[in-house]
Amino acid sequence: MSALSADLGFAPAKVNLTLRVTGRRPDGYHLLDSLVVFAGVGDRLSVSPADDLSLTVTGPFGGPLAAEPDNLVLRAARLLAETAGIPARGALVLEKNLPIASGIGGGSSDAAAALRLLSAFWRVTLPEPVLQAMALKLGADVPVCLNRQAVRMAGIGEILSPVPPLPPLGVVLANPGLACPTPAIFRARAAAGAGFSPADAVPAGRFASPVDFAHALAANGNDLEDPAIAVQPAIGAVLAVLRAAPGVQLARMSGSGATCFGLFPSPHDAAAAASAMRHDGWWVWGGGLYEPPLRAL
Repeated sequence: MSALSADLGFAPAKVNLTLRVTGRRPDGYHLLDSLVVFAGVGDRLSVSPADDLSLTVTGPFGGPLAAEPDNLVLRAARLLAETAGIPARGALVLEKNLPIASGIGGGSSDAAAALRLLSAFWRVTLPEPVLQAMALKLGADVPVCLNRQAVRMAGIGEILSPVPPLPPLGVVLANPGLACPTPAIFRARAAAGAGFSPADAVPAGRFASPVDFAHALAANGNDLEDPAIAVQPAIGAVLAVLRAAPGVQLARMSGSGATCFGLFPSPHDAAAAASAMRHDGWWVWGGGLYEPPLRAL
């Protein structure tokens, strides 16, 4: 398998550098505004020929999903086959390297990887608006995960706007290994009387360094961080460790948690900080942002 083919099945962690709750639709869906990037760590999906459709889940976080009869990967596969008018066939293997339900879009990124990988495997070519519509049908975070690049996300996840190129950020991701259900966080936020926020002025333009970018980003925030800490205090402990790490420029919770991130001057600095950040039961990773392989000319 070529590097490019293998990359189609790579499902990187989604990191919400900012997150504002800007409103709520009549159907109950919250409207968000977020600056999203993708880290160089993630799940991996592969496929081989088969007479029917199947999914095997492996990896350090695969256990809870192994017996799941209809997860997002299978739903994405069936939806793509139905839309293309072809039979759904293929033996899928998902290597689950990201914690489950951890605020870094693991399931959504897996579904997006299924759409990319199977489109190539089944030789299906669909217009981008059709792919995006399918992605949104699978979940609010799936559209942003299709292209795996820095973007500003708004609405319920369907409004995607390009952002200027970002510097080569160093990122540490840390998760305490405890559940933090999103509905409970929104209930805690409502109980605290929190209203809606205006969209942040997301930093724009080119930055001379990752440090300059982190300083600009510090004026923004994550509206779900405080209620998430109220629901799961371990998130506060993770943030305290990140903020005390040598060289960290900014630490914040990603998405609805419980994963938190720290920004560092370089991927090397982030990897070194992650190596020193070992706690029982925690998942910790450090490195740079996801970079797609170069396509052959």
